[in-house]
Amino acid sequence: MAVKLHLDTEFCSMTIAPSSSDKPRILDGKRTANAITAEVREAVEREGLTPGLAVVLVGDDPASQVYVRNKGRRAKACGFLSRQYDLPATTTQAELLALVESLNGDSKIHGILVQLPLPAQIDADCVIQAIAPDKDVDGFHYVNVGRLVTGAIGAALLPCTPKGVMHLIEQALGPDLSGKRAVVIGRSNIVGKPMASLLLAHNATVTVIHSRTPSPAEICRQADIVVAAVGVPGLVTAEWVKPGAVVIDVGINRVEDDDGSAQLVGDVDFEVVAPLASAITPVPGGVGPMTIAMLMHNTLQAARRQVAVST
Repeated sequence: MAVKLHLDTEFCSMTIAPSSSDKPRILDGKRTANAITAEVREAVEREGLTPGLAVVLVGDDPASQVYVRNKGRRAKACGFLSRQYDLPATTTQAELLALVESLNGDSKIHGILVQLPLPAQIDADCVIQAIAPDKDVDGFHYVNVGRLVTGAIGAALLPCTPKGVMHLIEQALGPDLSGKRAVVIGRSNIVGKPMASLLLAHNATVTVIHSRTPSPAEICRQADIVVAAVGVPGLVTAEWVKPGAVVIDVGINRVEDDDGSAQLVGDVDFEVVAPLASAITPVPGGVGPMTIAMLMHNTLQAARRQVAVST
């Protein structure tokens, strides 16, 4: 199995020899993410660069605490300067904006991430738009969104989850999706909409399915690529999937069993869909690890660009 990553390109490129088995290829996001972060670490050492990542957490949401801790741990493993700012849930919008402005002006910090969700008294969009576009490693600023939508991908910092999904799709099908039909289930600003733009940039013919779409299963059955990102456990069943399709499950849903225990499941009913798919991501261990890996790659990109501008 040959693995090759090119972090000097806008998208990492991993090639995996196709399986000789009739079984679906399981797109292992954890293994791929580890390979990407190893390449980021090697690039940092080779270039003598110290990317700086600041992660801001407001409040004490348990899930957010886990996410932030994982991001900080991975940043340190990549050789980054990692700073975490833990603010109380009572933080005002003005206080948070002041911190963001301070980080915008800090030459040691190349990437800024404000963990969502934010407390009710804070306008999340206002905070996101206050982050300098070149330090917006989440890829949510209107400048980066505009660059993505208009095709200026080389100048954009791309949203981490769609960027990770695109990488997994490239593993299965290569970078040119000409002639492929893709369906994105969900139209969120974080995943669905940017995912559709990325697929278009790779020459796929794209349809977005959402809550107002009639006959969604019928539309989805026509797709060569299915990206499910709607947050409904097990929504995508065998009736939704064309044999041989590549299925990417972005959903992470916590579901309680009858005995009171809980498990993480995706938006795809894996057991019934996997036999139909040519390639599929598991939950957990699929898209989730890729999101953090792409955050590291975005931070490296941001540092490279800012250092080049300042020299």
